[in-house]
Amino acid sequence: MQFLSPIWFFALAALSIPVVIHLWNIRPGKTLKVGSIALITEASKTSSRSFKLLDILLLILRCLLLAALGLFLAAPVWNHIKPAGKIKGWVLIPRENFKETYKTFKPKVDSLNKAGYEFHYFDSGFAKGELAKILADTTLKDTSSNTNYWNLTRQLNSKVSSGLPIFIFTPNGIQHFTGSKPASGLNLHWQSYTAADSMSKWIASASFADNGTMKVTQGNSSPTGTFYTEQYIQNDGNANIEVNVTNGQPVVSLKGSNAAIPVDTSTLRIAIYTDKYALDAGYLKAALLAATNFTGRKSLVEQYSNPGQIPGGQTWLFWLSDQPVDRRLSSNVRNVFKYEGGKIVSVHSWIDAAEGLINPGKKIALNKIVLSEKSGEKIWKDGFGEAVLSEVNQRYLKIFRFYSHFNPAWGDLVWSDEFPQMMLKLIIGNEYELPSKYDKRVLTNQQIQPVKVDGITKEMTPANPAEQVDLSHYFWLLIVLLFIAERLLSHRNKTLSINE
Repeated sequence: MQFLSPIWFFALAALSIPVVIHLWNIRPGKTLKVGSIALITEASKTSSRSFKLLDILLLILRCLLLAALGLFLAAPVWNHIKPAGKIKGWVLIPRENFKETYKTFKPKVDSLNKAGYEFHYFDSGFAKGELAKILADTTLKDTSSNTNYWNLTRQLNSKVSSGLPIFIFTPNGIQHFTGSKPASGLNLHWQSYTAADSMSKWIASASFADNGTMKVTQGNSSPTGTFYTEQYIQNDGNANIEVNVTNGQPVVSLKGSNAAIPVDTSTLRIAIYTDKYALDAGYLKAALLAATNFTGRKSLVEQYSNPGQIPGGQTWLFWLSDQPVDRRLSSNVRNVFKYEGGKIVSVHSWIDAAEGLINPGKKIALNKIVLSEKSGEKIWKDGFGEAVLSEVNQRYLKIFRFYSHFNPAWGDLVWSDEFPQMMLKLIIGNEYELPSKYDKRVLTNQQIQPVKVDGITKEMTPANPAEQVDLSHYFWLLIVLLFIAERLLSHRNKTLSINE
């Protein structure tokens, strides 16, 4: 026997309650009838208590009742081991998409069922089911889910023996296969299919452009991949996009869809400050203008030589100076990109372009770096894996520390085609993050198969399949019977006491 919620064993401390009640027994005094009390002298009133167990059977019933209640709350189950010789194998289908999966593999599943294979749901616990009863259930409906089938395969290793044939039927959507491939020594036969709803469209982002139009980015996902398309529309929408206002906030959605997202009405404000690095600021401003023009968002890129002229509320502050960042500005911006101070040394290295660019991993020559104590997450790295740009989060402020300069003498970054792309990724971030519910990419059957490993330990593959039997209803029946017996005995004792 096993208990799934053993924390309820603390409830057994309540057994002390009926014991204390029975021990603290106060008996009423008896009345003695006499003819006259004239010759009886007055005596002081006294009372006595008897710490003696009475009605022991009633005490036992009450203790058993409380114990049974505590065990019931602890969720008892029985791990039943079935003889391996009576089981031909298992058939596993996910519960959330049972109807579509069964329809796809109906001939194969029916033949295995007739051959004596047991049906189990392919979910946590691998509950056994009767295929005929499940098919007769007219209320059964498929639902969407992101269950990780590879994690379930790892759990399956400890449920069945390595020699038992296991047939698994699942969809092949990539959202069900995340993380590393599992290793398994089981006799698995895994077949997959592409779900019927293998196409999805959604609004990834929406924002106002400088010319007053609205830029809407639409995501499109299919088994072959995911791509994004951009449209510029007026405020009233177009043939496939609706524009509405909710609580004063403009929102957009695909026609016929309830998934509306708010329109970004803010302006991307970028300030560049420099005192003696005017050449660096010129290269940076050109890259930022190219990046913001590509996004189509409302944006404003300005260069300043006096910190007092920089207005507050900037989205980005690029501080190209050896002086500390102005405190007034650092407390009123979201992101600060600053030159790090320190000893300048010559190197023969490179900068790795960040992932997600047209040419990821392209090496950009790096001639000089600043030696300074480095901290935070590495955003750009040099050829030795050290940070060229790092990110440090301070509450609501992100600080980006740059250990080089935007100058041709320091490297080829400002001449590289990747420079505007790197700045775009930096200031926009993961604008096109793919929600898992819209991801319709698929894996091939070969990609899905777990890594075959022989010699799995006995602890991972018991000799026979195990099945958990829920014992809660038996304990519930016991509680009812004990309660009835306790009430009957208590009533009987009260009746006898009155008669006495």
